[in-house]
Amino acid sequence: MEETPTHIQKQSTVRDVLASVWLAARVPIVAVVLAMLIGAVILLVSGANPVQAYAALFEGAFGDAAKFSRTLEKATPLIFSGLAVAFAFKAGMFNIGAQGQLLFGALVSAWLGFGIKGLPIYIHAPLALLGGAMAGGLYAAIPGALKTFTGAHEVITTIMLNFVAFNITDYLADGPLKDLSAGNIVARTPLIEDTARIGSLGIIPIGFLIALACAFGTWWLLRKTTTGFEIRTVGINQYAARYAGIRVPRTIILAMVISGILAGFGGAIETQGVIGRYQPGFNSGLGFDGITIALIGKTSPFGVIPASLLVGAMQAGSSQMQFNAGVAKEITDVIQALILFFVAADVIVRWIIRSRKDTGEPGLALSSGWGAK
Repeated sequence: MEETPTHIQKQSTVRDVLASVWLAARVPIVAVVLAMLIGAVILLVSGANPVQAYAALFEGAFGDAAKFSRTLEKATPLIFSGLAVAFAFKAGMFNIGAQGQLLFGALVSAWLGFGIKGLPIYIHAPLALLGGAMAGGLYAAIPGALKTFTGAHEVITTIMLNFVAFNITDYLADGPLKDLSAGNIVARTPLIEDTARIGSLGIIPIGFLIALACAFGTWWLLRKTTTGFEIRTVGINQYAARYAGIRVPRTIILAMVISGILAGFGGAIETQGVIGRYQPGFNSGLGFDGITIALIGKTSPFGVIPASLLVGAMQAGSSQMQFNAGVAKEITDVIQALILFFVAADVIVRWIIRSRKDTGEPGLALSSGWGAK
């Protein structure tokens, strides 16, 4: 029996990889195109020039090295919040509480950043970063435990815990941890020490590189470890997982803790790499944007990266679009909402591209997230 030549095998492998990438990316790509087209119609109706507006948006996001760095800076916390939501999805849970977990991560990171002095940067910066991550993980353990031991649904508990986080962090920033320097009248913590700051490598923020590493680590955990297999099995069918001997309660709590750790990382890097302190309102919406990012990225750890770059670019370039083309900043929010709509309602996109329904593990486990017991 003749063997297939090696170069033909390699071509087949490359072709299979490209085909699998296209199968995973086609719906989000077409969703973005459709959203941009409808956005162009909205721009026309509002009296703006779509070509000029989109050119200004691109220029504001990628026009030079500083703007590109700003886009990466905007995308970094979005990667973490998207990973947090996507990871919970894999366990069949809908973590709406990434915002609260991110806030606690940002605040604890700031506290460790200004409260500890005299440490070298190679100890202080990682310590503050890990402290923020652990704060997010511990806060996420609460809804995980409530779901496990009382049956309380994580959607309800995480929404409620977001409000708890808002009020606690606001109180601490305006009370025990407030910046008492002369002239300060707003609620915020003192600036963190220089040894706690996270800088850049050229135009690439170090926080962005950490986010890429966490995305790879999340993929590796889910796909290459026994723990990841257990998490995905629980997300697909808890009853089958329990029958197979998987400890479902432990897995649910663990998945929520890891999800919270990822959100906490996002808050910590925002504090240490961008703001330099914790100030209420500066981190608002980042956790909620993670839901959009996770859906656009089809809950894939690697899909979260381009989704975050897309949304980060729209946020970074919206000001220049507003200035150059006279477009309201809210137009970018409308386009984001349209992208999310077409990704979530992917039957529309599939009908447009005339594709067959994918088989295999579902990317968006919303049904299991809402109905898991």
